[in-house]
Amino acid sequence: MRDWSLSLGDPLYLSLAADARLCKPDYVNDHIWEVELGGTDVERSAVSLNTTFGLRARSMRLYLRFTENNNSVVDPNTFITKPSLRRSYPNFLTLDFVPIENLNVTTEFWVPESHAVAGRVILTNKSNAIRQIHLEVCAALAPLDGQSIIPTQQQLVNILAGQTSGIAPVIFMTGGPKHGPGPHSSLLLELELGPGATRQITFAEAALDTVPTSFELARRSAARPWEAERARIEMLDAAQTLDIRTGDPDWDAALAFSQKAAHGLFFSGNDHLPNPSFVNARHMDNGFSRKGDGTDYAPSWNGQTPLDAYYISSILHGAPQVTKKLILNFLATQNESGEVDSKPGLAAQRGKLIAAPLLASLAWKYYQDTQDDAFLAEVYPQLIKFFWVWFSPEHDRNRDGVPEWDHILQTGFDDNPVFDAWAPWSQGLDISLVHSPSLEALLVHEAKSIVKIARIIGRHEEETMLVQSQAERIKISLVAGWNAEQSFYSYRDRDSGLGSTGNVIASKKGDGNMRPKVEFENGVRLLIEVQTKSPAAKRPEVEISEYFTKSKGETEIILGHQFQWRSGGLVATTQKLFTRVGRISVSGLDKNDKIVVKIIDTTGEDITLALPLWAGVPEKQQAHALIGRNLLMADRFDRPFGMPSLPLLPDPEADSVAMGVAFPWNQLIGEGLLAYGFRAEATRLTAHLMNAVIQNLKQNRAFYQRYHAETGAGIGERNSLHGFAPVGLFMRTLGVAILSATKVKLEGRNLFPWPVTIKYKGLTVVRAAEQTVVTFANGESAIVKNEQPCIVEM
Repeated sequence: MRDWSLSLGDPLYLSLAADARLCKPDYVNDHIWEVELGGTDVERSAVSLNTTFGLRARSMRLYLRFTENNNSVVDPNTFITKPSLRRSYPNFLTLDFVPIENLNVTTEFWVPESHAVAGRVILTNKSNAIRQIHLEVCAALAPLDGQSIIPTQQQLVNILAGQTSGIAPVIFMTGGPKHGPGPHSSLLLELELGPGATRQITFAEAALDTVPTSFELARRSAARPWEAERARIEMLDAAQTLDIRTGDPDWDAALAFSQKAAHGLFFSGNDHLPNPSFVNARHMDNGFSRKGDGTDYAPSWNGQTPLDAYYISSILHGAPQVTKKLILNFLATQNESGEVDSKPGLAAQRGKLIAAPLLASLAWKYYQDTQDDAFLAEVYPQLIKFFWVWFSPEHDRNRDGVPEWDHILQTGFDDNPVFDAWAPWSQGLDISLVHSPSLEALLVHEAKSIVKIARIIGRHEEETMLVQSQAERIKISLVAGWNAEQSFYSYRDRDSGLGSTGNVIASKKGDGNMRPKVEFENGVRLLIEVQTKSPAAKRPEVEISEYFTKSKGETEIILGHQFQWRSGGLVATTQKLFTRVGRISVSGLDKNDKIVVKIIDTTGEDITLALPLWAGVPEKQQAHALIGRNLLMADRFDRPFGMPSLPLLPDPEADSVAMGVAFPWNQLIGEGLLAYGFRAEATRLTAHLMNAVIQNLKQNRAFYQRYHAETGAGIGERNSLHGFAPVGLFMRTLGVAILSATKVKLEGRNLFPWPVTIKYKGLTVVRAAEQTVVTFANGESAIVKNEQPCIVEM
């Protein structure tokens, strides 16, 4: 087991929650805790456990107080030796500190299940004197309703109890404690410690519906065999986590905490999903469903997308079985036509859209790590059916062999200003009306994965030839979307195949007619914006005609239900293309509402447009141009803390969206860099991403949904999967793939500035700049100096 020594100022992640590998967490009533080691707030500075029970209390806090000779110590800033983290797992951690001279304390916090938390305090007298030490476990509850923590008894045992939002937190302590003196309610033990003596005390908190039931759970939790439980946790961690040791302790901590946090996102499978599933963020404000069934959960708790699954599987490099089970969860939602749901959740939530085409890519990724032929054979029929359903008329509306997204929520970039309708700077274009390079790249990569899978399991070549033929059609569309001037891919209109800029052709206030009398060399699609300050604005009806006279030319009527709400009004996109517009008639508008008709703007650029690099689509020369003129340019995507979502700001207020670094996309594009031989650039990108993670773990003790590309500041939800350190990209950039405890794949060179040691199930890989030493559990070793891909096995 690796012992750390991390204090405030070092990278720290101190969230604790029930571990689905060791118990069955309660998806609708999950208590998540965060440990504090002190800080600048003197009134709250303590070694403490904190929660809100999923926003059922303003706060709940358990903390320790030590007293000797009437001198009480709470604040770690006054300790002889401040707290440091020694061990860390998803549901367990160990702290060491010296609160009073020659009194060494080890404190362990453990979340055995969703409704309880336990602590063990081990005190050692390092002096030669007999000492009288008072140890208190103090509790402070700020309820939303109910009652603060008070001293009371249950079955003649001194406890602490309170009430908030229908639950009754109870604190129990072993050793027969008294009630302490305050200022907060506490349980107190008077301990006599002889020279060199050690005492250990266990306490537990539980919160169920009533004080008696909470008391019973707290007492049972405190009585569990601590050493055996800890050994079980440590053995599981060693079997499913990579111990990565670089030359930088900050990197080591960030990579370890990310694996810990990723394991901590999982919940057990149930009737709605057959295998364990994960939430996207787990912090103390999460975990309570007011409806009691989880259907009211926010997006970060209502299921996962294929992109989420791809990213978490890349982090959990030491637990490839996770990927297999996630694929099976998606395929469990497949309907008769072949569609797989985009976001299945544990409370039977469904995204009600077709999933992004990433499942065959995930299956191939799993196979590369495990060589599990049987699994490929099992899932292949469903994967190929899922691939082909993307080419049905529901998703390939003009039947040109190149599908379109149905909704922005499928893309993994919900804030894309080209398609988003909720930000003032966004356009609100209907995404189903354009060819998106991201979808096309995913489909090409999916086709390649299906062909590889088919060859492994011996499927008919005729079948794979059809898949390859379909991929070639998509590649033609991607080639048409190549913008040679920018050396980047671009959006194009679905039917015309062309790009366009957002020129305004007409505008007015209120109802009536407009006569723009404009002509276009090629057909254009129009965007209709309604600008209003009224929150109850009516949806208008708009008629667009090629000529002013109704009897001549093409006409399209935009009905009220076709408009969607957007920031500041409404927006709709025409289904038809127009070569000329002679008249626009508007009815149903308030006199102060303004209507603006413009050509759709497809010139917006974002990180997803680089995805063809991951799919291996561009020729070598194009790939070099895309990378050199975009990904490596400081005024576009090459920023100090990773590649931002947008290379340019569409509006000053869009900074957090535009400059937000989304790690899943950076992961995919980093893999693309490696595929084209840009190992040094992928190494540099990995370092940028790691810098963002480390900065926030040091300053805020948390991961974030995104990070600012220029400042590294955390953006969005705390402890989000999308902000965990890119363990998978680090491993691929390093050129090491752990296939098993007896098999390792190596390629390329280690371009990081230090040797890297990786330990896993008795296997040790030491990757230096010029050579790699692989040592197996039986003592056998091999030295590899060749940069060509090779497999080393026992």
